[in-house]
Amino acid sequence: MRILMLSWEYPPKNIGGLSTHVYNLSHALSALDHEVHVITCEEGIAPIEEVDNGVFVHRVTPYKIQTDDFTKWVMQLNFAIIEEAVRLIRKLGNVDMIHAHDWLSAYSAKALKWSYNIPMVCTMHATETGRNNGIRTEMQRYISNVEWTLTYEAWKVIACSNYMKQQIVGTFSTPEEKVWIIPNGVNPRLFSFDFDWLSFRRQYAMDDEKIVFFVGRHVFEKGVQLLIEAAPKIVAGYNKTKFVIAGKGPMTEELKARVRSMGLESKVLFVGYMDDESRNKLYRVSNAAVFPSLYEPFGIVALEAMAAGCPVVVSDTGGLSELIKHRENGMKMINGLTDSLKDNVLQLLYDDGLANYIKENGAKTVNENYTWDRVAKLTLKMYDQIREEAAGTEWDTSVDLFKSKEAFVSEDKKEETNEPVVLENNNKVENEIIQPVEEKADTIEEKEAVIISPSADKFIEEKVVKEAPKAIEEAEEVVEEAPKAAEEAEEVVEEAPKAAEKVEKIVEETSKPEKSVQVQLEKTQNSISSQETKKENVSEEIAIDKPVEENTKIEVEAVTKNRRARKTTAASKQTTARSSRTKSKK
Repeated sequence: MRILMLSWEYPPKNIGGLSTHVYNLSHALSALDHEVHVITCEEGIAPIEEVDNGVFVHRVTPYKIQTDDFTKWVMQLNFAIIEEAVRLIRKLGNVDMIHAHDWLSAYSAKALKWSYNIPMVCTMHATETGRNNGIRTEMQRYISNVEWTLTYEAWKVIACSNYMKQQIVGTFSTPEEKVWIIPNGVNPRLFSFDFDWLSFRRQYAMDDEKIVFFVGRHVFEKGVQLLIEAAPKIVAGYNKTKFVIAGKGPMTEELKARVRSMGLESKVLFVGYMDDESRNKLYRVSNAAVFPSLYEPFGIVALEAMAAGCPVVVSDTGGLSELIKHRENGMKMINGLTDSLKDNVLQLLYDDGLANYIKENGAKTVNENYTWDRVAKLTLKMYDQIREEAAGTEWDTSVDLFKSKEAFVSEDKKEETNEPVVLENNNKVENEIIQPVEEKADTIEEKEAVIISPSADKFIEEKVVKEAPKAIEEAEEVVEEAPKAAEEAEEVVEEAPKAAEKVEKIVEETSKPEKSVQVQLEKTQNSISSQETKKENVSEEIAIDKPVEENTKIEVEAVTKNRRARKTTAASKQTTARSSRTKSKK
């Protein structure tokens, strides 16, 4: 299988654990006879291209566009990765799997996936939400959105622990069945070597001092500040203690200032960046390795310490919590609590029996469950499942990416021309020329027929002979199917009269309701006409009665006037009589 790894860091570029992971996984896959190509960012004087113990490494230079925006720089790196990948695929042909690591390679992974129809998987080593205990800035929101895009585009997503799987599912709404848990690993053989143990140890501590070792980035999430804060309490409990702090980061100077303020310069030694060999030796000579991370998806450094035979104290959080069983293969401190850190370290410094017991179990845990060989086999199992799911689809990489054709323009020919293209036929007859096809040729057969060459007849004859067996088989199939088709036709003819009778019955039944409706309609129309006639008669009677009503009104008015006149006359007479009587009295 040909695998394309995309990672922004690869040794000698080491920013975090991602570089170590990609290096070891690539070599483990190569050891299982798979072809692995890693495209990564340039670093110092490291060669642009090299074969690193069977792994093909291609280092690229990000676009030289000045910017202080890290996300823009990442985009420029991805443009360079895409360019190198395109050149590589043109040269090699098919690539079976693209494996992207973290959001920093998301853009190139997505572009290459859709450009060449190559299945893509991704390993999410951490999330922006987890690193910052939430999203607080626009840049963090942007990075989280890119992480979502990568998990969405990936065929499968790899998480290094169940803790990390739940975070991916919860943060990005990724289907659980899409996420595979494949842990990190170590190579135990790298920690089994001879060296001058005492001389090396004396570079860091006195013979009677016990070494407490920390290695990692000096960032808040790694919890190194907790170890510095616990140092005075540990020294108070066990005076012969020496702290060796390896690594660098944005908190380094702040940590050094804190040590000076507590007066512990003689007890705390900052050694800066440490190469793998020196780190592995320090694991071997240390009495305890402390990893008090506040957020840790897995914790490969804890595995390294266990493989080297160094007892570990880890935070009870994330992947570390799944890796360590308290007082069995390591010690667990309460996350974020310096007193708990102090108590666990002091137990190891005072109790040699407990320390040795934890050493043995830690090494056993690594050898049984966390070797890179086992990690590589689990990864290949996932690759194989994806290839089975892709079989027969446009994502099937077993089909040649650049399909060969009977007639093709050579790779050096960039543009189409009207010049004849020289090809060799199956018998390798030289100088056979295919003339450019006329525009009127619509089908492939017509285009193939437009051949002008000294051996055109032979070419056509070979093609006919080649195609003849297939044509005969197709003809035989048609002949075999003919009787069956005839029987079906006869059945159709037999059924035709019955179908005609059914149609006639349907027509008759349909006509009956129509006659009934017509009769009912005629009755309704007659009823309406009768009502209209009655209405006209009533109107005439009303018209005749109108003059009678008017005469009656006139007569009533006349009678009323006569009555009023009589009343007026009577009243007048009474008034005259009263007046006469009044005068006679006087």
